[in-house]
Amino acid sequence: MTVFADRRTAGIRLAERLAARRLPEPQIVLGLPRGGVPVAAEVARRLGAPLDVIVVRKVGMPGQEEFAIGAIAFGGIVVREPGVEHYLDGLPVSFETLVVRQQQELERRERAYRSGRPPAELAGRTAVLVDDGLATGTTMLAAVRAARQGGAARIIAAAPVGTSEARERVEREADEVILLAEPPGFMAVGQFYLRFEQVADEEVIRLLE
Repeated sequence: MTVFADRRTAGIRLAERLAARRLPEPQIVLGLPRGGVPVAAEVARRLGAPLDVIVVRKVGMPGQEEFAIGAIAFGGIVVREPGVEHYLDGLPVSFETLVVRQQQELERRERAYRSGRPPAELAGRTAVLVDDGLATGTTMLAAVRAARQGGAARIIAAAPVGTSEARERVEREADEVILLAEPPGFMAVGQFYLRFEQVADEEVIRLLE
């Protein structure tokens, strides 16, 4: 089973794979906050490309917040997990209400990470979207749609590890999906890292600077 020491190490290995692909210029690397940004920073360094964030936010199942039933991204992008109504059956909350709650956090992160800077220009560029792992592919799919809406010429979704189901789902909308490993028995992204601490806002801001 592939196990990475930490996000930085995983980013270095992913960067080598991406560099070997000789992706079309100009490139921009976009990390998915928060865990994808340390990985993306290594990719941007190796490719010699600018680094920015593409802010997405998971919509979690009430009471099981780590279980994604959807995702949102800046620009009004909303992705629903198939069968989301089944998950919410019997609960006094709608998917739309959950989206509104997460929208507030999405806007807070946009303000915090950009410090007044506008989003990076994507038109005509190869956008490399990087996360620390793809479990369901929901948040990456939201990022792909946001990058497409932003006018990216080519979209590469990349992560050190992920499920084959997530890869197939994202492949339907990205131009290419690159994973270093698609291990069986995938329960959570963190099981493939020796160190998988939560990334703080301050760390994201430092890497972007």
